[in-house]
Amino acid sequence: MQTGEIMRRAAWTALDNMKGGKLQKIKEVNKREIVDGVTPEYQQRRLDAILGYAARECPFYRSLPASAKLSDFPVQTKRDFIEHYEEILSDRMRDPKIREKLHRFTTSGSTGTPFSVLADDDKQNRVGMNFMSVMELNGFRLGMKRGEFRAWIKGKNTISDLRSFTNNLLMIDISNMSDNHLRAIFDRIFEERIQVLVAYSSAITALVDYAERASVDITGWSVEMIFTMGEALPESTREKAEELFGIRPVLSYGNNENGFIAVSLPGREGYWIDLYNFYVEILKIDSDEPAEEGELGRIVVTDYYNRAFPMIRYDTGDTGIVKRVKNSKGRVREVFTEIYGRRGSLIRNTKGEPLSIHVFMNNLLNFEGVLRQAKCIQLGEKNYRLELNAELGAKVREPDVLASYRHYLGDDAEIEVVYVDQLPVQQSGKTMVCEQKYEKYL
Repeated sequence: MQTGEIMRRAAWTALDNMKGGKLQKIKEVNKREIVDGVTPEYQQRRLDAILGYAARECPFYRSLPASAKLSDFPVQTKRDFIEHYEEILSDRMRDPKIREKLHRFTTSGSTGTPFSVLADDDKQNRVGMNFMSVMELNGFRLGMKRGEFRAWIKGKNTISDLRSFTNNLLMIDISNMSDNHLRAIFDRIFEERIQVLVAYSSAITALVDYAERASVDITGWSVEMIFTMGEALPESTREKAEELFGIRPVLSYGNNENGFIAVSLPGREGYWIDLYNFYVEILKIDSDEPAEEGELGRIVVTDYYNRAFPMIRYDTGDTGIVKRVKNSKGRVREVFTEIYGRRGSLIRNTKGEPLSIHVFMNNLLNFEGVLRQAKCIQLGEKNYRLELNAELGAKVREPDVLASYRHYLGDDAEIEVVYVDQLPVQQSGKTMVCEQKYEKYL
């Protein structure tokens, strides 16, 4: 343990104890409910509370009776929330003096739509404890030094020196992922004695790839945990990271608007859903009907605790498959067995069948040493564009690359190949490996 870690943990605990230990209690319950599940009675009670509150307090929902069921509420996308923003905002939060004190959760707009959600102090606390819970369940200790990887833009998404110091958080810029910059990132991890790496999966993939190619010696480094976000990390890359670093990366699923919705747990399969904070529905791809057990569907989330801006039946834009289990004590657990990602990155083969993002991330491994990056874009039912960033001096055998992709897309796939110097890193830190541009599938 580092001195800074111990001091920050002691300070946080002392401050929370002065307030009755409220945050510690929320955190411990949150952790327990992720692992053990929740009772159906808890789910119904929390749903009744937020639905009734919205029907009373929010102009947008006021036409609904206080006894309205979840299915009576409309499914809403990010654009819907933006369009009806002022109507959804709770009446009691409209006073300018109250509104200016609300917290703001902002997405970068990396997928096309910037969005800010207002939240009261209770929701802010629960977001913080939700983060702590999913981290601690995977070995995190409060106060550990974190390096957060993203494309940091001054004046847009950077954090203050005070917050950086208080949270023991360092900004690691990955807007450039060249070998020189990756080497500099490794040097900083060593020099700053960073204990936890928090990054989108594409950044971890790049670090793992570079570490293997450059035979990076990690002797003496302080990293104890790798926490990945966003697109799914290929299992092969996860295993390679464990082999190179002695650390099995944690997988998570969530967003800035709500918090972490699901997380992997040591020794267990899938992403375990935080049913303490959220009610999750899986709806059919093309309708608002519930998907069948094991069927791929849209991930729709109701947030129990945001009273400033109730997010009810929020269509996250992501797709996945959920397994539901009820134990002998009647507690419900839900696990994402697969998260396919956003519909805007959900590629379909020539038969119209959805393909996991794993397909495109794993396929790149077939061309290690030849291709640095690759992105598959669907333009039509059977039309695709493949953007390739080749390793310097490497000879790309296009027939082999095309055959590899057609294995998943279909033998009748028509693929255009375009060479690029580098795929862009989005402000969030993500690098997209696939993108859906066929209007019929959006």
